[in-house]
Amino acid sequence: MQYDRNKGRGSKLKHIARNPFLYVMAVPGLLFFLVFSYLPIYGITIAFKDYDFSKGITGSEWVGFKNFDYFFTSDDFWTVLRNTLVLNALFIFFTTVAAVLIALMFNEIRNKYFKRISQSLIFLPYFMSWIVVGMIVQSMFGGEEPMLNTWLQNIGMEPVNWMFESRLWPAILTVIRVWQGAGYLSIIFLAAITGIPEDLYEAARIDGASKLQIMYRITLPLLVPTIMIMTLLSVGKIFNGDFAMIYAIIGDNSLLYPTTDVIDTFVFRSMRQLHDFGMSSAVGLFQSVMGLIFVLVANGVTRKVSKESALF
Repeated sequence: MQYDRNKGRGSKLKHIARNPFLYVMAVPGLLFFLVFSYLPIYGITIAFKDYDFSKGITGSEWVGFKNFDYFFTSDDFWTVLRNTLVLNALFIFFTTVAAVLIALMFNEIRNKYFKRISQSLIFLPYFMSWIVVGMIVQSMFGGEEPMLNTWLQNIGMEPVNWMFESRLWPAILTVIRVWQGAGYLSIIFLAAITGIPEDLYEAARIDGASKLQIMYRITLPLLVPTIMIMTLLSVGKIFNGDFAMIYAIIGDNSLLYPTTDVIDTFVFRSMRQLHDFGMSSAVGLFQSVMGLIFVLVANGVTRKVSKESALF
């Protein structure tokens, strides 16, 4: 049967006429993405130009892939690329695991007042500025007498030169990131858990299943699609280092660069020295393209394993 396009358009117009307020509510969101996501795409051309403020984007000279040379030929390229991928992989994995455990814990709490207070407290770090977090971290690990060293000495352990030991900081940054983001992510997982039909839990209890068995056999399997979707969304930014977090905590401490210097902080330092907007745009384009490739590959693998867990 041949599809009648005019009929399809007519039905869409009728649907809009019947639900005008729904489409009006969508306008602000569409305008947001149009202004801040789609229109700025034109700025990608800066990555291929010798950008000059006086000439603007259209008047600047085309230089091809020259802007990519500085980053890809830099001695620090592999270091910052490795650090970006490793840190983001640690952040994604441990934050997701912690968020799932927190959501499962909250799902078992029956006292609604204690549950609300606990959720508020564990959600609070997400709204804390990285500048404030950086000051807290500096007071604990930095200075002549770090607070953490005082605690270690009180229990008979040797103090550590935290600001000189780069090998320790991937773990430290991971703990900080989990503390900051796991509470927020757990709310999403808890919302998914509340959507699980209560009949499944009732049937399991009648069959004599314990809470751990219910959690393992019902809650976790039905939570997997949400976990996979959130992970896929995070993978799209795996080439983007969290500049605000890294710079607020690490700053310009070059002793920690071997394990903490990411693409974004490297570009920031280069911008301060070279004032080359073309180079920074080229790196941003590289991050976006590689993030897209990672999402497509990860989604393809997920789709083969479980179609319902894939994004598309």
